[in-house]
Amino acid sequence: MTANLNITRIYVDADACPVKDEIYRVAVRHRIPVSVVAGNFIRVPQDPLIERVAAGNAMDAADDWIAERAGQGDIVVTADIPLASRCVKLGAEVIAPNGKPFTEESIGMTLAIRNLMTDLRSSGEVTGGPKSFAPRDRSAFLSALDQTIRRIQRRRAETPAPHQG
Repeated sequence: MTANLNITRIYVDADACPVKDEIYRVAVRHRIPVSVVAGNFIRVPQDPLIERVAAGNAMDAADDWIAERAGQGDIVVTADIPLASRCVKLGAEVIAPNGKPFTEESIGMTLAIRNLMTDLRSSGEVTGGPKSFAPRDRSAFLSALDQTIRRIQRRRAETPAPHQG
């Protein structure tokens, strides 16, 4: 599959994503296609901009599907830190459902902390879970998604189109 560098696509790691409805609304408003990727069947609105992808139930199938396609100018929505790391390295803009962006500057430390916490939990340490999702997280996500779309659009407007000869 050849990526079209002039079209932004939003890839959603959908299995546990609490902001799918918000993504659909923003995508339709900006006319941006969305790939909603899950291990198995997931319900999505009937809209030609919204594609449902059942990647299969193999370990990391949805993550692999997204990482094989996301790239420069695309947006990935995920709370999965290893997937976020893969997509940031590919040049995609990555946003967690709470609005936190994953960037080249932050992903290394975020991944290290995640691995440390995993090691602590596997050794029997009680570390607690993630904070519960709050209304302010939904608001922060909407703001981050909108800012990211505008930043990509500005970048594209400032980049001259390749000469066709």
